[in-house]
Amino acid sequence: MLLAIDAGNTNIVFAVMQNGEVSARWRIATDARRTADEYAVWLRQLMQLAQIDPAAIKSVIISTVVPRALHNLTLLAQKYLDCDPIVAGRGEGDYGLVIDVDEPGSLGADRAVNAVAAHAKYDGDLVVIDFGTATTLDHVDYTGAYKGGIIAPGINLSLDALVAAAAKLPNIAIEAPATNSVIGRNTEEQMHIGVYWGYVSMMEGIVQRMRAEIGRPTKVVATGGLAQLFDKHTDLFDAVEPDLTLNGLAIIAARVESTT
Repeated sequence: MLLAIDAGNTNIVFAVMQNGEVSARWRIATDARRTADEYAVWLRQLMQLAQIDPAAIKSVIISTVVPRALHNLTLLAQKYLDCDPIVAGRGEGDYGLVIDVDEPGSLGADRAVNAVAAHAKYDGDLVVIDFGTATTLDHVDYTGAYKGGIIAPGINLSLDALVAAAAKLPNIAIEAPATNSVIGRNTEEQMHIGVYWGYVSMMEGIVQRMRAEIGRPTKVVATGGLAQLFDKHTDLFDAVEPDLTLNGLAIIAARVESTT
């Protein structure tokens, strides 16, 4: 079995995978100060509840956009799982795709791994939208090359900034407005409309511009925790893939295993 670790700015996802499919997954808040020992205690308890023997983990792969977290995640794999982890984008964990941008080294590991998984599953040009701490929209062309993209504030960041800057605005949940009207009748309704439909309009507008610039038929693949929420009220997405990053990690790990 493979343990895939996706360390994002807000959360770290640990997933046990077999044959490229997720058997179990757990999520913990990202904290670069958390030690390998703390990870191990937490993870072993969850594995026990899921009836997974840690000794069955034969390989570990890590993708991280938080450089300070890498050391302790590596130590977790080495000390408690007896594995030297593959690090996505480094050494034998190379992404295996052309990164055709001005600064290839600046591309976040999550975005590159998403590109690997999306190209493996879908033909032609793709726009991959990932709803994370930031919302990213990435163009992967028909050859599998990463051609560039867009970084926008995540919807939670946008809402937090709005509430923090306006003293009288309340905290609200991220959810679709109760009606399809875009004229709110009270403060909370107006905030839901502004945040939700504003975000939908932003995505639809940017994707329209990206498709025009690409100039070829282009599928849109969405991933991240809020993808399914938006999928209910827009026909923008051709596919929603909640496990896209984990699938990409499994592809890279399998490629490494086949060459060793």
